[in-house]
Amino acid sequence: MKNLLLPYPWKFVGMLLAFIGVIFAVLYLWFDFRFTMPVFAVFSSFLETKMFVIFSTNFADELVLFLLTSGLGLIVFSKEKIESEYLDSVRFKALAKALISNIILLLGSILFVFGSGFISMLVVNLFSLSIFYLCFFYFLKKKESDQFTSKNE
Repeated sequence: MKNLLLPYPWKFVGMLLAFIGVIFAVLYLWFDFRFTMPVFAVFSSFLETKMFVIFSTNFADELVLFLLTSGLGLIVFSKEKIESEYLDSVRFKALAKALISNIILLLGSILFVFGSGFISMLVVNLFSLSIFYLCFFYFLKKKESDQFTSKNE
């Protein structure tokens, strides 16, 4: 099976985009960062429903979401510096654990979070799978490499 991962240097591009996204998220959430620009919308529904129109809107939240999503995506789908077959199994285990954790997070949100808080949880869900995956991947990678080195001593 062909490995569909991006080359290792893309991980740094992803880290840079994610870092900039976190900075903009802080500016947006705590300092009310805004910047208005014209955008093309396939579908927009605020006070009225519009389709295939250009209008001006605050683009700060879209910028934050785009930077975080693209940055985390590049990190998740980039190769490690030294690739090995055992990393494929670590990736699979991390993905399975991340999916289970994400489903538990969503089910908990459905049962216990209501109103605009639930919408916030849906926004968090845009990143939670990637974040869970990265946490599990690096934890399992470290754990399995520690086990491997302790067996060889």
